[in-house]
Amino acid sequence: MAVTRTIVVAGAGIGGLTAALALAKQGFRIVVLEKAERLEEAGAGLQLSPNASRILVELGLQPRLAPRAVTPESINIMSAREGGEIARLPLGEAANFRAGAPYWVVHRADLQAALQAEVDHSPDIELRLGCQFEDVTAHAKGLTVVGRRGNARQQELAVALIGADGIWSAVRHHLFPEVQPQFSGLIAWRGTLDATALPREYTSPRVQLWMGPRAHLVAYPISGGRRINVVAIVPGTWNRPGWSAPGEANEIKAAFSQQWPATARMLIGAVDEWRRWALFTVPDIGGWSDGAIALLGDAAHAMLPFAAQGAGMAIEDAAVLAKALSECAGENTAGIPVALKRYGRLRRARVLRVQRAARRSGQIYHLTGPLALARDLAIKSLGPRRMLARQDWIYDWRV
Repeated sequence: MAVTRTIVVAGAGIGGLTAALALAKQGFRIVVLEKAERLEEAGAGLQLSPNASRILVELGLQPRLAPRAVTPESINIMSAREGGEIARLPLGEAANFRAGAPYWVVHRADLQAALQAEVDHSPDIELRLGCQFEDVTAHAKGLTVVGRRGNARQQELAVALIGADGIWSAVRHHLFPEVQPQFSGLIAWRGTLDATALPREYTSPRVQLWMGPRAHLVAYPISGGRRINVVAIVPGTWNRPGWSAPGEANEIKAAFSQQWPATARMLIGAVDEWRRWALFTVPDIGGWSDGAIALLGDAAHAMLPFAAQGAGMAIEDAAVLAKALSECAGENTAGIPVALKRYGRLRRARVLRVQRAARRSGQIYHLTGPLALARDLAIKSLGPRRMLARQDWIYDWRV
């Protein structure tokens, strides 16, 4: 009997689909289990810095993404205390030249659609929608992974199982039942608006980051520049799981009161429909694997979004995972547990550093009083080039 070359990936989010594509290129057959009946990625926009876009380009996704992604000219750092811009970090062609890959802002749905289209084109990937991971059993021939579609159970013989099923991961619960997501005390509000709803000077291709007292605001174009994505971060106690609960517009408008400049309040007021999600993180779990089962993306290391690297870290995970398993395709499957441990070791230190950077950024964004003044003066004194260079360790990463 031939040795199976099947790897089951639980979860068809950005990390799971990227992993499926990367692993298929290494010669594995991939079965992706996704509990949703169809892929409708919750959320609005995301930023793909060169460390992530480089991997997507290498996977052949540029023709599908380039028409929908926007390459921002700059990151404009704005201070509520100052009332306007305090630094403008150059991106655009400068970032592409500097890092050898584009800086993109893109609608999550557009990225997921591009990944799904590429998956559908691959003869070695089977995407099973409406089929959720239920259980896994290890034995001499590998793993038997059980999925459930309605009342029917499906079994798949596999050499590995990758849990890319998000922060409330069922695979992680199977491996590490004691690990639970932790509420950060912060809530993200998000919405989009038609670019024509704003004056032209506010719709240029740029990322605006507004820092203010105990809150911050991010806005950037998506969908080829036709829409503006707005995300507001505020403290709160509401902490229900999920990514897309309805939000009351008056509540978020009240959080951005008269102490915020008119431009920031205009962005908040222009959004017609708000969604909100409580920001949870996953504590460091040490090892990311057990035998032939491993975790990826938010399932392993959900982080605060303040470094704009949540999707980027999942995409990096997928590339490192595929490289670690590249020598285990074909008949050499006995080395998979060792390869998965190596994958976790290769990723953990970098991910922990990014998690710390994201947490620290949020604290800096939300400073008040004299500390906010000191922050603004420090950003001005550093200047845009040195500010951008502080991100080199993230952007210049390669597999």
